[in-house]
Amino acid sequence: MQLYNKLSAKERAELIENAGQERLTLSFYQYAKIGNPQILRDHLFLTWDALDVLGRIYVATEGINAQLSLPADRFNAFKTHLDTIDFLKDIRLNIAVEQDNMSFLKLKVKVRNKIVADGLEDNAFDVTNKGVHVAASEFNALIEDENTVLVDMRNHYESEIGHFKNAVTPDVDTFRESLDIIEEDLREHKENKNLVMYCTGGIRCEKASAYFKHKGFKNVYQLEGGIIEYTRQVNEQELENKFLGKNFVFDDRRAEKISEDVIANCHQCGAACDTHVNCANEACHLLFIQCESCKTELDNCCSTACKEVHALPFEEQKELRKGQGNSNDIFKKGRADHLPYKKDLRNIFETFKK
Repeated sequence: MQLYNKLSAKERAELIENAGQERLTLSFYQYAKIGNPQILRDHLFLTWDALDVLGRIYVATEGINAQLSLPADRFNAFKTHLDTIDFLKDIRLNIAVEQDNMSFLKLKVKVRNKIVADGLEDNAFDVTNKGVHVAASEFNALIEDENTVLVDMRNHYESEIGHFKNAVTPDVDTFRESLDIIEEDLREHKENKNLVMYCTGGIRCEKASAYFKHKGFKNVYQLEGGIIEYTRQVNEQELENKFLGKNFVFDDRRAEKISEDVIANCHQCGAACDTHVNCANEACHLLFIQCESCKTELDNCCSTACKEVHALPFEEQKELRKGQGNSNDIFKKGRADHLPYKKDLRNIFETFKK
């Protein structure tokens, strides 16, 4: 019984290309109490592998978080299977704004301690006691209210290329960092402000809304389905789009264009640009923003030093990497010291502390 992926990304890409089938990229999540995540994990892998599902799925005692792709003609079979699982019946599926057959090249179903790492050890915290979900039209009205604080629950490298107009964008590297920062900086407004949050597909906001309610915030809202569902509703209902730029996604597409605005800059030359890349030097692999001109000049690398390494024969590169871990720059995600136009740090909540 095969319970893990056996094909390399290259082999899978060739199979997808030869199949000539259109694939759908989608995501969903659900918080639920799961007694034995390992049993569910194995069941999902066996069933979804047979449907040619590819993606990254996390299962934990608190629920499931799934980002995946599958052949479009197997969507109904996939949905039918989800409906056989009690807590996934009739679940909302966020269909990607922009499709790409190569968005995922492996099926990875993993058991994790939590589906969203939050760093919390609070036994009184109930993740199911969530805030009010609002659809796109209500969200648009709510964020125009002068008593509303709109907070982006994503990380700095996500909001850098796209965010809602007038949103507070916490300058954080991880979700867990943002929780304490937001509570501290908005503690004086727990009762007199609407705390409205959004993220990519809703999963981080769901946990954050429950956490802030637990911490005493009275009026807590979240954008139903996140940026992905918002975009679908805006297009279908012909609403005003209040999102500027691109929506960062965690697959090989890296981003979806939501508006024509380019709100970021190349980290190397400062030109208007919102394209994330990974440094081609495998010993670095830093995520950063790079324009086409710098990409050509530096051979897809983040620095001249990495360019020199990348130009070496493959076997020589392997020798240099022996015994070495990845550069610490990989964790900086666009904040490496050698990037002259990296995003500036700033006190984002100053307006609301006055």
